[in-house]
Amino acid sequence: MATITASDLGKDVAGRPLLRGVSFRLERRDRMTIAGRNGAGKTTLLRMLAGETPVDSGELSLAKGTRIALHDQRPPRERSISLREYVLGGCTEAVALEAKLTELEGRMAEGDERAVNAYSDVQARFELAGGYRWRDRVTEIVYGLGFHERDLDRSLDSFSGGEMTRGSLARALAGSPDVLLLDEPTNHLDIESLEWLEKTLIDLDAAIILVAHDRWFLEAVGTCVLEIEAGRSRFFSGPWHAWRKEQAAREIALGRSIAKQQAEIERMERFVERFRAKASKAKQAQSRVKALDKMERVTEDPRDRRELGFKFAAPERSARVVFELEDGRLEVPGRTLLHEAALWLERGEHVSLVGPNGSGKTTLVKALTGQKELTSGQLRTGHKVTVGYLSQHGEELEWGGARTVLEAAVKRTGLTPNEARALLGRFLFSGEDAEKPLDGLSGGERKRLGLAVLVSGKANVLILDEPTNHLDLESRESLEDALLSYEGSLLLVTHDRALLDAVGTRTVAVEEHSLQSYAGGWADYARIREERGTSAPTSVAPPPLATAPDAKQEKVAAELPVATKKSKPAASKNRQREQSKLEKRVEEAEAALALLEDELADPALWATSYESAKSQARLTAATRAVTVAFEDLEKFELNESAASAGGP
Repeated sequence: MATITASDLGKDVAGRPLLRGVSFRLERRDRMTIAGRNGAGKTTLLRMLAGETPVDSGELSLAKGTRIALHDQRPPRERSISLREYVLGGCTEAVALEAKLTELEGRMAEGDERAVNAYSDVQARFELAGGYRWRDRVTEIVYGLGFHERDLDRSLDSFSGGEMTRGSLARALAGSPDVLLLDEPTNHLDIESLEWLEKTLIDLDAAIILVAHDRWFLEAVGTCVLEIEAGRSRFFSGPWHAWRKEQAAREIALGRSIAKQQAEIERMERFVERFRAKASKAKQAQSRVKALDKMERVTEDPRDRRELGFKFAAPERSARVVFELEDGRLEVPGRTLLHEAALWLERGEHVSLVGPNGSGKTTLVKALTGQKELTSGQLRTGHKVTVGYLSQHGEELEWGGARTVLEAAVKRTGLTPNEARALLGRFLFSGEDAEKPLDGLSGGERKRLGLAVLVSGKANVLILDEPTNHLDLESRESLEDALLSYEGSLLLVTHDRALLDAVGTRTVAVEEHSLQSYAGGWADYARIREERGTSAPTSVAPPPLATAPDAKQEKVAAELPVATKKSKPAASKNRQREQSKLEKRVEEAEAALALLEDELADPALWATSYESAKSQARLTAATRAVTVAFEDLEKFELNESAASAGGP
């Protein structure tokens, strides 16, 4: 029997059909992505599969003993417990089996022979649930999702909404379910955590059903697609990109069928109209009338075909260098985010700013837009620079007392109501939607309204902080097309790797509390990250800032060499930092191993098979950490030697 089988599932909401005829069959290690626009019923279907929402029609079958875990965007109900308690609460089977083993060990020590027979059975089940390393595996999951050891004993009510969402994902993964249901698991994850999650899901021995808008993630993880459109479903066996190609081909073929059938209908109707009154042709005409009545009409799928349709106007020409940050330092209470940071943006450049969550990207963006002061350093802005800024949460959009979408657009853009309606229509606020109250807008609607205001501003520099948050796939692709054709300068902060790959021409990464610039887009930077252990990334030196809009001066500046005398000392300094970091890793790993060896000298930690397995696993991990740290340092030193031998 398959792990999960759905046959002709149906669901009504408020007396109206939401889903009809949903069918699929999944085995272990199948990973199904659910495709459909916002509001199509994807989240409702996940909750039906989890048993949280009743199935109105059809049949849902699960293999005996199937364990299901659901991760969605709802916050935990209990907020007073720690993150550790919350995540371990998803491991009910492992906790129960471990307690049972402890009980049986006690009974065996008392000479209970029946306990001996039961012990092997419980131990076998315990191994399937993760065995003696199950707590270590849970810790690895928590760390993989961006948490730190200091977070484990914090109360949930001290976390942000995004952090609690990641905690929910950790809990779902920690339970080792047979069927894992994930609703937007990529939300609030930085790129490092996204890559960790991709690998984890690919290796997971479970059937996975997920909803996501991250195209790179869908392509990496999915093995099949369930398409939901206008309440109907269609199952496709194959990766996400193959489904998109099949979908496009299907629509093209359908269009041809409709055209062909329509031509046939028109031909028959003309015949009927012309010959119905003629006695000699009446019989033939009547037969065609019957044929028309019986003909099964080919129609397009009943789907919402509205899409964002916009582009940015050609901007006014700015100075060659738009921004130049020199020796920048940014601090927040108790922490330094950036120091000795250098950043520049040239006219027409599309630059991606990447780095882990909390590394200071948003704070840096606010400094560039004048919303936050630098702790120290110098920021210079080129001549005729007009900045258009879109933040993660739209806090920069002051609606000036407006109550509706239309009023907000008029106040923020200066357009007439008719001009504002035309603008809003391109962002899916047509007709009555333009009169929606602002306080009732969804996250996606707020983002679209922010984009509409941004487009009307005609800025020659765009700074976008997570612009794809809350946008569906179609809207993300429309934004991608608009940015690709944008002629101005762009600084883009996003975890959407498909957008980074398509739009970025240079990448600035937050590394070691500073900024490093790399030639090329996301794919080039990803390759550099993979090769970092064998060769040092090549940084790009900044151009000089144009101090005035003088054409002759710009021409001279453009002819200056890209590399400057400062580049070599900077590179040397970076190498010294990297070597110091690697040497410190070796020292810390050796110290941790020494401490562990002292701890494991206690015979009590090897007294039972359970304790022995735990101790051996800890010792193996610590020894491996020392080995890896030494290997990384040796690789770095070999590369440095080779670079020195090769000369400048």
